[in-house]
Amino acid sequence: MKLIIQPDDGPDSLLSAIKNAKKSIEIAIFRFDRSDLESSLKAAVAKGVKVTALIADVNRGGEKNLRQLEMRFLKEGITVARTADDLIRYHDKMVVIDRRVLYMLSFNFTHLDIDHSRGFGIVTTKASIVQEAAKLFEADCARRSYSAGLDTFVVSPTNSRKVLRSFLKRAKKQLLIYDPQISDKEMIGILQDRAKSGVEVRVIGKISGRASVPVHKLTHMRLHTRTIIRDGHQAFVGSQSLRPAELDSRREVGLIVRDSKVVKKLLGCFEGDWETTPGASQQDIKEDEAPQVAQKEEAEKAVAVLVQELRPLTGTVRKAVKKVVAKAGEEVLHDKIVKSTVKKVVKKAVKQAVKEATRGSRTA
Repeated sequence: MKLIIQPDDGPDSLLSAIKNAKKSIEIAIFRFDRSDLESSLKAAVAKGVKVTALIADVNRGGEKNLRQLEMRFLKEGITVARTADDLIRYHDKMVVIDRRVLYMLSFNFTHLDIDHSRGFGIVTTKASIVQEAAKLFEADCARRSYSAGLDTFVVSPTNSRKVLRSFLKRAKKQLLIYDPQISDKEMIGILQDRAKSGVEVRVIGKISGRASVPVHKLTHMRLHTRTIIRDGHQAFVGSQSLRPAELDSRREVGLIVRDSKVVKKLLGCFEGDWETTPGASQQDIKEDEAPQVAQKEEAEKAVAVLVQELRPLTGTVRKAVKKVVAKAGEEVLHDKIVKSTVKKVVKKAVKQAVKEATRGSRTA
């Protein structure tokens, strides 16, 4: 097992892995803007390696770039799959080489993450972990449900809350945490409980509210990783923060590692960052900001539920369109008036439902 530390290590290990692939490369992408990695994937295809890219359906502000990436990949001979829309986001990033090596990353394939942000990656050849990663990749490519097979392979929303809850509770001496935004009430409660029990808890990042643990803000570079080091012997490295949306409503992936060399390097990095970061007496979140964070997370949860509940509507609309085509002919579908009318009807129905639900909650 090996550890990648960003921005120190840069893209070299990934470029080398892609170059040395013999049979297959499977890569899950949330953000991507590196021409060096794209050129390496293209070169792999040219020499007969099967490259499959699972690309996120959406990301904040970057859908256009994702669709352009898909088109470029297809032209370059890369097999492209797009994630489903059943979760708020598919935020995981990993690479499986020849079904023998897994690169589990907390950073995206971008210049910002690789060159300017604190991030980690775990490289492992352990067969059970690689197989589990391949199983998840296949399930998400085919838009099938995934059931967790390993507690050390941490997947949101499948098993992450359960695994990370247990991971935190079992701390005896120390919890060192990198996290851009800890806001889950259950997880904050566990951290406070551990601290009261004498466990040393330190956080580089932010915690909502007034959690009674020392927090430092990373200032000499951007913080992107989500990492927890427990008792100096085990660590979690992944893409999920300890906040509701990333535990319950998004696809996030991480690993629990026990490799002594990897954990030792993580410890050294944390202590170095801790010494060069200022303390935050109020966790850099003002009291009036906490409700905004909570509201955003509740909104994300609501969107996830809404997407799931509206799925049957797709079938209903499809049947209605078929009936229209049967009666009026396919030419009607090219009529702008028909398209506009369908959009207005659906939009009006949703608005009315929200209005009625709001009115009902006020009178309840």
